[in-house]
Amino acid sequence: MEQKKVAILMSTYNGEKYVETQLNSILNQTYKNIEIYVRDDGSKDNTPQILKKYSDSKKINFIQGENKGFIKSFLELLTYCDNAEYYAFSDQDDEWFEDKIERAVKQIEEKNSDKPVLYFANYDYYDTNMNFIKHSKNHKNGPSFRNSIVDCISLGINSILNRKARDLIIKNIPENSCGHDWWSYMVCSGMGDVIYDKSYTLKYRRHNSNVSADATNFIKFQIWRIKKFFINNYFNNVKQQAIEYEKLYKDKLSKKDQKVLNLFTSKNYNVRKQLTKVFYPKMFRQKMIDEIMLRFIFLIGKL
Repeated sequence: MEQKKVAILMSTYNGEKYVETQLNSILNQTYKNIEIYVRDDGSKDNTPQILKKYSDSKKINFIQGENKGFIKSFLELLTYCDNAEYYAFSDQDDEWFEDKIERAVKQIEEKNSDKPVLYFANYDYYDTNMNFIKHSKNHKNGPSFRNSIVDCISLGINSILNRKARDLIIKNIPENSCGHDWWSYMVCSGMGDVIYDKSYTLKYRRHNSNVSADATNFIKFQIWRIKKFFINNYFNNVKQQAIEYEKLYKDKLSKKDQKVLNLFTSKNYNVRKQLTKVFYPKMFRQKMIDEIMLRFIFLIGKL
């Protein structure tokens, strides 16, 4: 049986040290019907020259772009490629296990292709020199639409969409997205299916300068959280994303999901809605400590 085409979408920026390793791991996939699209987001190093070499050998489709930021860069890639059945996001500095795409396609094809479908899997943490650090933790509560409003458990590094999801996203490119991966998660969890594969399918390279939600240093992690949640206007961005999503897709949601989304889209502080979220009977996040923090955020009106 002929394999359906998978488009691999990579956005690069100053990735000269690592991009070849990632490209080669993609080219060595056991699933062979792939086509790679790489958009360079205005790199100032030798990344464009490296990509040109791959482009000349017809191994990738190379788009030289101006600097827009990774979210807009990935969304532009989605609009650029229109001849595949599946679409996989890729960072520039990771390394994929050889059966990553094969596993994803097999599981997506078991779902209804008339609905938007998102597949994502677990991953392993590696340091800059590709020394193993640890496995990513399982998402015990799994994907859900209410989770997608406040959290993105499907990172771009491990996300693959079907054609229906891609078409829905590019029909209404969001202005207030917190991430191409987060928006994809909201679209598919609200109007289709989300597949969570607990297998480990890639090496996620963590650089020494990286401090994010998956950092291993506890103190740095807490400092990063405080800055992100209370200084960098993070929750306002999440709220604006929910407002735009409601405007575009409210009528396509179930009544239950419409109600939970509406709790997050008031422009002004609403005591009734805040208390409803504080005492909501089901968890929004995956871990209890994160859930407790989120309920406190609800209580003080930050989200």
